[in-house]
Amino acid sequence: MNSKTEPQRLNPAGAAHSTPTTPLHTFLHWEQEQANVVWLTQPQADGTVVTYTWAEAGIMARKIAAYIQSLQLPEQSNIVLIGQNAAEWIIADLAIWMSGHVSVPIYPTINGKSFSYIVQHSAAKLLIIGRMDENSASFQEVAEAIASDTAIFCLPDAPHIKPLQGAIQWQQIQTDYQPIADIHLRDREALATIVYTSGTTGEPKGVMHCFRSICAPCEFPEVYLPSSSDDRVLSYLPLAHIGERVAVEIPSLYFGFQIYFNYSLATFPADLKRARPTSFFSVPRLWTKFYQAVNAKLPPWKQRILFALPFISKRIKKKILEGMGLDHARLGMTAAAPLAAEIVSWYRSLGLELIELFGMTENAATSHGTRVGQITPGFVGFPHPGVECRLDDSGEILVKSPGQMLGYYRQPEMTAACLTDDGFFRTGDKGVIDGKTKQLKITGRVKDLFKTAKGKFVAPVPIENELGAHQGIETVCVTGRGHPQPFALVTLSPEVQHSSEAERTAIESDLAMLLEHTNAHLEDHEQLSFIAIGSTPWTVELGLVTPTLKVKRDCIDEYYEPKIGQWFAAKKPVVWE
Repeated sequence: MNSKTEPQRLNPAGAAHSTPTTPLHTFLHWEQEQANVVWLTQPQADGTVVTYTWAEAGIMARKIAAYIQSLQLPEQSNIVLIGQNAAEWIIADLAIWMSGHVSVPIYPTINGKSFSYIVQHSAAKLLIIGRMDENSASFQEVAEAIASDTAIFCLPDAPHIKPLQGAIQWQQIQTDYQPIADIHLRDREALATIVYTSGTTGEPKGVMHCFRSICAPCEFPEVYLPSSSDDRVLSYLPLAHIGERVAVEIPSLYFGFQIYFNYSLATFPADLKRARPTSFFSVPRLWTKFYQAVNAKLPPWKQRILFALPFISKRIKKKILEGMGLDHARLGMTAAAPLAAEIVSWYRSLGLELIELFGMTENAATSHGTRVGQITPGFVGFPHPGVECRLDDSGEILVKSPGQMLGYYRQPEMTAACLTDDGFFRTGDKGVIDGKTKQLKITGRVKDLFKTAKGKFVAPVPIENELGAHQGIETVCVTGRGHPQPFALVTLSPEVQHSSEAERTAIESDLAMLLEHTNAHLEDHEQLSFIAIGSTPWTVELGLVTPTLKVKRDCIDEYYEPKIGQWFAAKKPVVWE
């Protein structure tokens, strides 16, 4: 179809009328409607900023599509896209679709083994490589895993390494190729992307999504999404993850709002304050870090006093939000793992509506969410429009969603195993449903339940939620499979990691009190023997967390197993690694 074909009409909020649409259709609309409006704002290494308007991005994407078409790949070939979040990443994604192919995003922190597996399993015909951390061990593994005969296209700031020498560069394409005149406007049921799950166990699985399913969250923007062309968001969570894709990239294409990008961890505060997002999507770990940082500067007891003073409270709360760069945010969203109710309530007390979302890669994160004014502590909220949910006899949550995947790529048996006979997806999570409101509470992962040496099952997630709200704790994992009693492994927040001897004594005393308080309302078999403080942060590179910072329980168990015996033998409430 010709790219000049009149795009589907959109209503003033940007939501589609009854005519089916894809992100390419809506991009064409905004390209015409807001040709000279800035769409993407990209920080550079030197601190400067590059911006792309909708029209400029359209020309660049069409030139890349022309290059891809020149390769004469088979129809709907899989094209790998790896690199840190950037404006050019999204432009390249658009180009893959414009040229009629399928994007396969990969985390830039992936290890060499998983990278090779995905490239081979997806039978990728082209690698598009963006900026990556050249000093990381995982990158060195990826560099060694790149085959010499692989077609490669480099985005700006791609690593200057031997496997990429001779690869075609961004600027070369923008100079040598003319924008294609015809783009592939495919049906909503056509395969758009294969998202390989990072996985806490086993090999990554290739989740196939069509254009319809990845657009599913955009069909009910009144629930949580930014849905106006006046909105602004910051993109910093990996675009290879379904959450960032359906909360930032696809809605921006759908509703026409501006995306700002984060360049690095060091520039994150400045990048966030530059964006002043109208909504902010993040994971519990960052919401917790914000909370802890504020409490470190303004202790909770002082907050309680100041918040109670009518003439000062509003000003103090606004200043706190300004300090985080969230003073323009009308909505915050948290997903991927539970967030302590205490922290959710704290943000709401500042005037930021923080809602929780529940979803999975397999249903394009389209499942449940809390709603403004309808938040019940401990629950992840109501089914989104069109979502059906029930529990099986074991308490596992089953969901049928408008965002449901087409299946696992080249794994039909695994696809069949994860679905019920009537098409509900087996989430692997256990939960309860409120009979009156239909709100859902997650009680843990089916596979997270573990049995102690006494033969008693323990659900770790509720215990972790309580411990994780503590000011000094960065990450937590409750474990104890096969041991006499469960225990907690934690890492400390940066503010307290490097403590003096006197401070360590105070930390031990504080955590011992936390242990006593937590155990007071647990069943005997759930009570924790001790809290062990790890000396090393849990990172993706160590293999202890996923790229979205979910703990990999089996890996953590294996990592600390040699020391667990001596920790039990110490018979102390708090031990240090």
